[in-house]
Amino acid sequence: MRIETITTALDLAGVSANALLGGAAARSRRLDLFGYVVIGLVAGLGGGVIRDLLLQQGPPAALVNPVYIPAALAGTGLAFILDISGRGWGRVLIVLDAVALSLWAAAGAQKTLTAGLGWLPAVLLGTLTAVGGGAARDLMLQRVPAVFGGNALYASVAILVASIQVLCTGLGEPVTGTILGLLSGVLFRLAAYRQGWRLPTSLDWQPQRVFAKAAEQGDDGMAPRSRATGQDRPAVLAATAGLGKPGRLNSAGSGLLLR
Repeated sequence: MRIETITTALDLAGVSANALLGGAAARSRRLDLFGYVVIGLVAGLGGGVIRDLLLQQGPPAALVNPVYIPAALAGTGLAFILDISGRGWGRVLIVLDAVALSLWAAAGAQKTLTAGLGWLPAVLLGTLTAVGGGAARDLMLQRVPAVFGGNALYASVAILVASIQVLCTGLGEPVTGTILGLLSGVLFRLAAYRQGWRLPTSLDWQPQRVFAKAAEQGDDGMAPRSRATGQDRPAVLAATAGLGKPGRLNSAGSGLLLR
């Protein structure tokens, strides 16, 4: 089987899955049929269209291949017909999201390598393919894109899958990379969701407080030594008074006879 055929199959599977997820988002906002179609098409085709425009390999595949738009409409129609708002469906959508994310990351990375670009652009465009449609969907629904945080690991999973695809393709095993990438991405995404793994947010470190505390500790440390210096001054004067006189002992108590 040619790698181009595998890439197209992965792309179409990702289109249908992401269109279904877009339809689920449209249902949660109680949109009408036109809203379903628009959100489903944007979610299903957005990431691939952005990737193809950046690759500049001609018109996007979604506008050339006659199967892409029907695949997106099929996923959207399924979300429109079926009531997928139940708890059981929620678990199905989580798994479907992990699968779609991994599918598109692998397909985007492989298509970038096929276009003759290097490993880093392949990882970047694979990640962009995976998260682009969902980000566009969230923006249209006036939500913070899921890729920007607030949920379990998302873009990190796409980066992992795209990296595996690039590595295995470089070793001459693109099909193995696709299989390993899909399995690793799905398992990683589901584990992150179950365990609540998230990337860290902004820190609250304030350098001025650290410096102020260090200055206070320095002042506190100097104060006892200053007082001790003042109290021991007579003893120091008495000790130094005997210096230079033979046969006198050091009054500081050293016990050494000064010569």
